[in-house]
Amino acid sequence: MATIHDVAKKANVSVTTVSRVLNNRGYISEATRTKVFRVMEELDYQPNEIARSLLRKQSNVIGLIIPNVSHPFFSELANHVENYAYDQGFKLLLCNSQLDPVKEKDYIEMLKRNRVDGIIMGSHTLQVEEYKNLSSPIVTIDRQISSEIPYISSDNYTGGKLAANLLADKGCAKIAHICGNLELQLLANKRTEAFQSVMKEKKVAHLIIQTDMNVFDQMQYEPIMKRLFEEHPDIDGVFATSDIIAAFAVKQCAAAGKRIPHDVKIIGYDDVNAASLITPSITTIKQPIAEIGRKAVDLIMRQLNDEPFEAENILPVAIVERSTT
Repeated sequence: MATIHDVAKKANVSVTTVSRVLNNRGYISEATRTKVFRVMEELDYQPNEIARSLLRKQSNVIGLIIPNVSHPFFSELANHVENYAYDQGFKLLLCNSQLDPVKEKDYIEMLKRNRVDGIIMGSHTLQVEEYKNLSSPIVTIDRQISSEIPYISSDNYTGGKLAANLLADKGCAKIAHICGNLELQLLANKRTEAFQSVMKEKKVAHLIIQTDMNVFDQMQYEPIMKRLFEEHPDIDGVFATSDIIAAFAVKQCAAAGKRIPHDVKIIGYDDVNAASLITPSITTIKQPIAEIGRKAVDLIMRQLNDEPFEAENILPVAIVERSTT
């Protein structure tokens, strides 16, 4: 495998000159630059990214820690983060924590060893001290862990209010809200707060069902929905905290012989691509997933460049009505 010394020798220049070409630093004539790149191509020279990052004191790599890469919201988010980061000259290291604090800590240590320029925290464990003690720029998604660390969230309270009002205004007399585990202290809990407020105001019968601590474990959704309709056959409205949970509600309604939206009306949250593809298509609260991804990268870059930034970044939501209501 060719080394930087081999490139310098064949191009008849110094190692320092090759390094300057690689890192785009200092004055290098166009003729010398072209010659060095031609030799690199001839020798199939692959620069050592770690060595280059040590020279630049910047790796041009951002770490993204998410709880479950198979969950449509996080897979779509990761896609947008990667696309925008790449456009800005950054690569992405994707870490799938599976809501395991030990695994998440290991990933944090790995990101530190690889000298990433920043970390986007999309995970949802109860352990946050590891993030507070990092010196790298950090951005959190749907969670506020410090007044100094910027966070991004959709307007969860408005989203919960929109969903609750629509179900009530459609005439639902008993509404179930399926949410994540409220012990996690996520900003998404505001959806539940808004739902409860609307139900109380409109005097509508309702119940709240929480998932277990691994809120993105899809294996639990079907039993939850099956038990709901068995124990509460008079439920005529469902507000699910994700489109995936809403899809399981649709499936269980079919199994129970309930017509949608005649017998049961269903609203999800996120507006992932699958929400519009299944039959019946799911009414949902649309999060601006692409904008969340772009904003996360932008906030990392602002911190890297010592530019001013807002610690609180609440993005608007909208209701998208489809066949389930």
